[in-house]
Amino acid sequence: MPPRQSATLTEAELRIMDVLWQRGSGTVQQVLDALPEKPALAYNSVLTTVRVLEKKGYVQHIKDGRAHVYEPLVAREDATRSEISHLVSRFFKNSQEQLVLNILEDRGIDAQELNRLRQMLERSNRK
Repeated sequence: MPPRQSATLTEAELRIMDVLWQRGSGTVQQVLDALPEKPALAYNSVLTTVRVLEKKGYVQHIKDGRAHVYEPLVAREDATRSEISHLVSRFFKNSQEQLVLNILEDRGIDAQELNRLRQMLERSNRK
């Protein structure tokens, strides 16, 4: 039985999605050329990863002659929300409060960040 595919993005998948979100679309070669050099990826690795992203529903391809041009189906903001929801579900029993408290306890918060949080909380309370 093949391993179950995760709905979340691996590091390699995220690197490729970053390129596609920035460019809007691209062939495997264009994605490869736009990736940061380190750590380097081979053409076949990018191709395999893009195909996995397509199976997961993150990208689709359009045939352009012999080439496949890949474009994102999921916006960066939606992928971010999905990743955070997954994290909150897995580690914090669906408690966003516990996530925030963990972050604050772990690294603290400076006065400027605290002020921004207060403003956000005030805006959300007004709704």
